[in-house]
Amino acid sequence: MIRKILMMAVLCIGLTACSAGNAKQQAATAQKEGVEVLYFHGKKRCATCMAIERETKAVVNGQFADAVKSGKLKFRIIDITKAENEATADKYEITWSALVVVRHNGSTEQAENLTQFAFANARSKPKAFRSELTAKINGLLR
Repeated sequence: MIRKILMMAVLCIGLTACSAGNAKQQAATAQKEGVEVLYFHGKKRCATCMAIERETKAVVNGQFADAVKSGKLKFRIIDITKAENEATADKYEITWSALVVVRHNGSTEQAENLTQFAFANARSKPKAFRSELTAKINGLLR
């Protein structure tokens, strides 16, 4: 009899833990909706790297301030030299400074690496950089 009671208690605890895990998983999935702009950098940064960060911030905090407030758009600056950022850098195959825009849609994501474009334009043609980044984010927010 005690065995049955003990078995029932273990089963109830197990089911409760599973449902709590599902709730966390659902919350994580809910957070995976929207667009993320990821700027990766190392410890040493050149003038172009700093221009990419500056111009990206200007776009995100300017034209997309409402999307940031609502949670539809997130901007993260990620130092790839820190251990806690290693998994994110590996996920997007980043080895140095990079700009990646990611559209999260439930369990799927669409990532676009804009690094080459960013290095070619952020410092020398900031207007063109801002315009193209704005168009890219707008397209992914739809």
